[in-house]
Amino acid sequence: MQWYRLAFKKYADFSGRARRKEYWMFVLFHALAILILYVVAIAGIVTLVVNLREPSPLSALPVIPLVVYALATIVPTLALIVRRLHDTGRSGGWYFIAFVPFVGAIILLVFMFEDSQQTPNQYGECPKPVTAFYPFPPQYQPYAHPYTQPYTQPGPPQP
Repeated sequence: MQWYRLAFKKYADFSGRARRKEYWMFVLFHALAILILYVVAIAGIVTLVVNLREPSPLSALPVIPLVVYALATIVPTLALIVRRLHDTGRSGGWYFIAFVPFVGAIILLVFMFEDSQQTPNQYGECPKPVTAFYPFPPQYQPYAHPYTQPYTQPGPPQP
């Protein structure tokens, strides 16, 4: 949920970088919100039509929260996509490839799946923390098996 709020804190910030996790967590919560509002809108429309027995201008009322939410999230969504493209080393202008019929959206989706550039680029430092373990991960104990006692040097028996 923090990633979703972060997109709104950086509402119209088209500069900088956004890591893959930030983008996909926002997409997850955004899709859930749209789905919930869509179900509420459909249920409200069906209820109004059944109760009134004919379509009326009131039938559009349940759709208003969905439309307001969709309009309110256009700018943060575009800003997040641009920052995500920056994280992969591309200009925000690559967003317009989504308008190419048939393949544009697929290409943009592939860009969204790409990993971050680990080095700083023209858009800023890498937001992803470096997780290099040298020479061994912290949980690694030399000469020990995870299911046995740590290795001890053989020596004279202990009394």
